Amino acid sequence: MTIRVLLADDQSLVRAGFRVLIDSAPDLAVVGEASTGREAVSLARSTRADVVLMDIRMPDLDGLAATREITADEDLAGVRVLVLTTFEIDEYVFAALRAGASGFLGKGVEPEELIDAVRVVAGGEALLSPLAVRSLIARFLAQPEQPVDADPQRLAVLTAREREVLVLVAAGLSNEEIAERLFVSPLTAKTHVNRSMMKLGARDRAQLVVIAYETGLVRPGAA
Repeated sequence: MTIRVLLADDQSLVRAGFRVLIDSAPDLAVVGEASTGREAVSLARSTRADVVLMDIRMPDLDGLAATREITADEDLAGVRVLVLTTFEIDEYVFAALRAGASGFLGKGVEPEELIDAVRVVAGGEALLSPLAVRSLIARFLAQPEQPVDADPQRLAVLTAREREVLVLVAAGLSNEEIAERLFVSPLTAKTHVNRSMMKLGARDRAQLVVIAYETGLVRPGAA
């Protein structure tokens, strides 16, 4: 099954490079290119892309606003947004995750990593490396002017095991790694993650990370 990819970047050379790379993979295909955020939202609707590679800084409508529009549209519930950044640790990325993005990727990524990233996000997983997530969210939440508006009582719907799993998800662990840590099967770990997403109304694992930090379950700088 071919994964349909939409490229959103205001630099034509960047889009051209990504197109060549993505189209070289047998299971990926570029179905559209957008040079502005507004165009990205429109093409997401018309092309029914599975994954949008979204740059943050674009004219007309920036990548954050475009991501919010895409993820808020019930008709685009199956579309995943993978944010592209010049630097992996960027204060805008946490805002992108809150807007509904499924992960982030540096523009200097290796070709194989980009292709794998698209596959991971298309499969419903979040592309979040443990070190990058901890550094990113610690930097964001360290700014006192940033609101933390989630209610800690929101986690009351989770079982003790699900809260434990949520902590590990927030640390960037995969289902397999969570299974090893808790001495359970990968399927059991996946079940706990999926139930947590359902109970908390999270779109995907990336949103679970945001909730874990906003509610104070995980603190910035925690190992």
